[in-house]
Amino acid sequence: MTTVKYKTNIHCGSCIKSVTPVLNNLDNVDLWKVDLEHDDKILEVTLDDEDKNSVVEAVKSAGFEIEEIQ
Repeated sequence: MTTVKYKTNIHCGSCIKSVTPVLNNLDNVDLWKVDLEHDDKILEVTLDDEDKNSVVEAVKSAGFEIEEIQ
């Protein structure tokens, strides 16, 4: 398993509601959460493989900005 953190512009409950279906539909995502209190609205994802780009593409497809934090 790999845990990856991303900076996003997911900033409220409505945004969470929008992004939930796309993240839940990814086969390689085991767990995910967004820290709405953090200035960078950190999305933390636990993957069962190394395909970090699938998360980026899914979140962008939902209309949000996302950038992996190194």
